Amino acid sequence: MELINRVAQSEIEVYDLAALWDGVPIVELDIKPFLTGGLVVREKEFRTHVREHAWDVYTGRHVAVFCSTPAIVPTWAYLLVASQLTGRARAVAYGRAQDLMREHYARALAAEDWSRYQDRIVVIKGCSTLEVPVSAYVTAMEQLQPVARKLMFGEPCSSVPLWRRRKGKAQARL
Repeated sequence: MELINRVAQSEIEVYDLAALWDGVPIVELDIKPFLTGGLVVREKEFRTHVREHAWDVYTGRHVAVFCSTPAIVPTWAYLLVASQLTGRARAVAYGRAQDLMREHYARALAAEDWSRYQDRIVVIKGCSTLEVPVSAYVTAMEQLQPVARKLMFGEPCSSVPLWRRRKGKAQARL
């Protein structure tokens, strides 16, 4: 008896958000050591720390820039750090690693061609070795709903129905 993979033969499209990540590591850069006493931004000392910092370790990586102390850091200080990373780092974001991932997914989803899912049945893939931000799933749902015929979450073989367009009606919630 021949086994038939009905999922592979179906018209279901799988949308895998994890595929939008490039696999490049994220490095968090805490600017606390650049501050006087870890709490105060003194321009001259801050600029010296920026000038003397070993920036090459960030080459080709995603860098999340933050301050781990409750210091009031002026915007120009983050911009000065970002100026050293631009051209070296793959991407630079303010905040922690999860903030950088959210920004990465926001940019990737904004650039996506959603028209290829027009009138398709789409499963937004839910299982991944990569922790995809929930905000990316919400944005994908928001972008797919106007074009897809039906949306589900999970895997094609075991998915949770989310929404479908009914004939003659704008939408139906499942």
